[in-house]
Amino acid sequence: MPADPPDSRHLKLLLADEDEGALRVTAALLRELGHEVAEMAIGAEQAAEAIARDDPDLSIVVVYRSDGYALELIEEIAEFARGPVIAILEEEDAAFVAAAAERGISAYSRFGDAQSIQSAIEVAIRRHAEKRELVEQVHRLETALERRALIERAKGILMERHGVDERRAFDRLRDHARSRNRTVVDVAASVAEGHALLPKTGDPATPSGATRRD
Repeated sequence: MPADPPDSRHLKLLLADEDEGALRVTAALLRELGHEVAEMAIGAEQAAEAIARDDPDLSIVVVYRSDGYALELIEEIAEFARGPVIAILEEEDAAFVAAAAERGISAYSRFGDAQSIQSAIEVAIRRHAEKRELVEQVHRLETALERRALIERAKGILMERHGVDERRAFDRLRDHARSRNRTVVDVAASVAEGHALLPKTGDPATPSGATRRD
């Protein structure tokens, strides 16, 4: 089960920009909204250190003067942060928002507008949770396909080795797994790696002196 997204009203936040004054104004506003401002980072190096140290729920880049610097900062944070990234802008700038979205932001808001900032936080948390769930679904699907392919390969080996049909080959895998308290996938992996299964009851006896390999 995926972890529940954090409460969008009580988050541990990282604030980052090149201007400390802009960070302090935004930090005060965020605290009034009920959030914990864990760090205020001036520049990419401080931001990376803060992410490693505090693992914030969400990171905010305050875009104050240099758009180019802000984009680099967004890209740096998005690469390392566990949670989503949002941008706070002094003025609406469609071109910057598009570029920032490519670098990794999930939402943006207006500078000094508490309601806009909280809305952006909620949107970012929701989008990030949806993205994480999608990634986990893809991973589960890929894992299931890999498990199925491994079992099919083991069945093919047993069919050739013992001259049995597909159903009996699977029965061998299942029965061997049950008798040793293992999963069918574990047994299939052993077969694929070259280990033979012990004969089932009723199979021809192993010749005297022969060594059975599990």
